Amino acid sequence: MHGRNLKIVLLSISLLLTPRSLVSGGEIDYNELVLESLAAMPSGGGYSTSRSANHALSRSVFNLGGRLLITPSTAMPSYCSGATYLVFLKVMATLQSRGQLMLPPQLVNMLRPSGQPDGRGVWGHWNANGPGTARLFYELGLGENFTDLSRARAGDFLKIFWNDGIGASEHGHSVIYLGKESKQGSDMVTFWSSNIPGGFGRRSVPLVRIHRMLFSRLEHPEAILKATSIPLNDSYLASLERRSSTSVEMDHLCGLGTVESIRHEEKSGSH
Repeated sequence: MHGRNLKIVLLSISLLLTPRSLVSGGEIDYNELVLESLAAMPSGGGYSTSRSANHALSRSVFNLGGRLLITPSTAMPSYCSGATYLVFLKVMATLQSRGQLMLPPQLVNMLRPSGQPDGRGVWGHWNANGPGTARLFYELGLGENFTDLSRARAGDFLKIFWNDGIGASEHGHSVIYLGKESKQGSDMVTFWSSNIPGGFGRRSVPLVRIHRMLFSRLEHPEAILKATSIPLNDSYLASLERRSSTSVEMDHLCGLGTVESIRHEEKSGSH
């Protein structure tokens, strides 16, 4: 084979082996990595919030000699926050296996969901009522929280609120946003999660059914390292088991107020 042809073949192989999450300049598109992790998840398995579902979730995450290992097929039946948390952990595990994220053994143990109450630890944040995931992102600096649907990208983590309640009075759903489309004149939002009744899978719902959306975009996964050095007992999230919050309080505690208002003013000023 001539030298030039060999180079072409090697380049083609290199491109095929390069993860889709690597973009120009070697930077990582973490939304793509979220979608890669989601694509490797099983489907179905049923939906349940029972004690056995909690035990199954805990058994699906373990520390193997300092490596974070996830076996999602063990986490069946499942529920929404557990499903999205597994995808989040799969991203962390992938980065660790590629040598792009160092996870101390202590942190690997901390990431395992093992019945932590709302507001305590990483899982206790993610699983909490209200803005659990967004609060975790804000406290650790994992990425930006926002509410503007026009800014959303496939691979964003999303808390859907089916009613106006936040906290004890809410009806919510933890999902991974996949996109928006129009069907028969109606705007539809498509997402992945553990859904009633089938479990792991995609679902589309009319946008008009959704009262509030809170997006969290993973931008700095290395910030998870802060979980070992700062207190992660959140009294606000813990309180939402017993009381309801307001949108103003939630936005403030998730870092939304300033950033979102600035963006709104810039957008208004551009007209």
